[in-house]
Amino acid sequence: MIEVDEQQVTLSERAARQIVRILAKEPGKTALRVSVSGGGCSGFQYGFELDSSPGEDDIVIQRDGATVFVDSVSMMYMAGSEIDFVDDLIGASFQVRNPHATASCGCGTSFSI
Repeated sequence: MIEVDEQQVTLSERAARQIVRILAKEPGKTALRVSVSGGGCSGFQYGFELDSSPGEDDIVIQRDGATVFVDSVSMMYMAGSEIDFVDDLIGASFQVRNPHATASCGCGTSFSI
């Protein structure tokens, strides 16, 4: 587990509140894992899943009782990003606001650099 300066990737207040709500209903799960993988309509896509413990190369981000794990490879694509939770007419979802993304899809989970 690698501790990270919060300036590298931040967690919005809305996202932190939602993570705490979700984890309260999931016994044994302690964090939201955010990852980047190849695919999606723009070349890369974000993945979101619940996890119980960090891996050796995970960066741990914490805010207001919420914990997020990001593996070091995904962090290379996410540095400077904010993880947010959006609830609008299209639906509710976690989204990554990535300043390095040159294009993204309408759903907010696919991007290109």
